Amino acid sequence: MTKKFFTIGYAGLLALAVAVAGTSGCIGVAGPTLGVLSVPAPVLPYHQQMAEDQAFETRYNRVAILPQIVEENHIALDPPSDDEVIRALERVRPVGGAVPGLEVTMRNVKGITKELIADYLDPPRHLPLVGPVQVHHAHWKCTVYFEEITHVGYPIPHQIRTDDGIEVLYIDKDHLHRVGGGEFHAPMH
Repeated sequence: MTKKFFTIGYAGLLALAVAVAGTSGCIGVAGPTLGVLSVPAPVLPYHQQMAEDQAFETRYNRVAILPQIVEENHIALDPPSDDEVIRALERVRPVGGAVPGLEVTMRNVKGITKELIADYLDPPRHLPLVGPVQVHHAHWKCTVYFEEITHVGYPIPHQIRTDDGIEVLYIDKDHLHRVGGGEFHAPMH
């Protein structure tokens, strides 16, 4: 009994590779393409932070004008978001370390509790461009539980770790309620 060896030349390997690639679904997809513009470009952290700050200003730093209060039990229904609490924590306790080799601080938030400590209305008054309104004040006590790790690289490399960091923040969320009947039209910007 003789053994026969089957050999494939370079042309056979190329044909096999083309057949496998053609059946994988990655090659030969027809349709519009953006060409070079479809390659993602990196965004600098500075520009990313600017875009996030602008979106935060647009979303949270505007005073809401809500309808008139009809019942005596007016309660604040909107606690501060986690994003607002983390940004307040960053203003109080900034994470330093702009030079990666020298000192870098990282913070891992373990939990956030929010507690309403005051909720009251001011007497009605007239505000320009708004009309007769009442200011609804809501004061929140937010407790942030976190761990903080600081890597120091110079002069002696070491690590400082705080496993049970706690920071208490007080956040005020005020909004307006219109007073009186009739239609209300917000000013055009």
